[in-house]
Amino acid sequence: MEKASIAGETGTRSGFDSSAELRQHLRSLEQALLRVIRGSGEPVHMALVALLSRGHLLIEDVPGVGKTTLAHALARSLNCKFQRVQFTSDLLPSDVIGISVYNQHRESFEFKPGPVFANILLADEINRTTPKTQSALLEAMNERQVTVDSHTHRLPDPFMVIATQNPIEHHGTYPLPESQLDRFLMRIRMGYPGWEGEREILRASDSWNGVEAFEPVATAEQIRQWQEAVRQVRVDDVLVNYMLAAVAKTREHEHLALGVSPRGSQAFYRAAQALAFLEGREYCIPDDFKRLAVPVFAHRVVVSSRYASALKRSDQAEALVREIVESTEVPL
Repeated sequence: MEKASIAGETGTRSGFDSSAELRQHLRSLEQALLRVIRGSGEPVHMALVALLSRGHLLIEDVPGVGKTTLAHALARSLNCKFQRVQFTSDLLPSDVIGISVYNQHRESFEFKPGPVFANILLADEINRTTPKTQSALLEAMNERQVTVDSHTHRLPDPFMVIATQNPIEHHGTYPLPESQLDRFLMRIRMGYPGWEGEREILRASDSWNGVEAFEPVATAEQIRQWQEAVRQVRVDDVLVNYMLAAVAKTREHEHLALGVSPRGSQAFYRAAQALAFLEGREYCIPDDFKRLAVPVFAHRVVVSSRYASALKRSDQAEALVREIVESTEVPL
């Protein structure tokens, strides 16, 4: 099949005529974030992909590289409700989702919403709290609702969880269970800034007013419009087959005890559409899937204990995902 058939027709389709203004606002948002996150723009790019995909984002790295700053800056750039929870070992599930309180005047219980009732929830250092509290987010992340005392409460739309965590080899952390990791669309790393990037950080520190000084550049309604436009991005059948071939290899690989789930396949598909839209295309290309494989797959697969120690499994998972993607035949 020729490349043109993969890309689809480059002419304008219904729904993309009106997207020029949406894309302009999206570029403004990205530029605002890049003024704060110096160095590589990849973490910012991937954070926006997660937002456009209606997904949740896990940012993992060592302390001090800007995990919380990126999450906070993204939330402050959006004119919608933002809540931050600092996860600690004594945090309770009710501290996150809310609690029913007895009203003596009305002689009935009233629900007091927790911080999860926001458009953007920053779960800072999520692996510092116990598994019981971590699991409180499961229903919210998957169903976009919470159930308290047999009553279901819908969450705002849009709803996105941005969680940060320090690597598992640091003291005082609780590894996230596979069921919760699978609910994050992607996991990204910040990395250390380059020489010039760190120079810019130092030079800019004298005039830095903090992310609180950010002016919102997008509204909740614009976010919903972006997310709807992303669903119109074309993914050709040969690219779907390419994606599924890579997914199948994760399930069959001798060094992986657990491969990518169907939820992971859906995340891969949505993220590719979002990346294409973010880069001004109305069609996906093979490079979209190659670029997204590690952020979308690596936290979902489980490396066999015979192949790597617990402290090295995260790095080995990324290496194996790269190997799988490189060995998967690219459609022409």
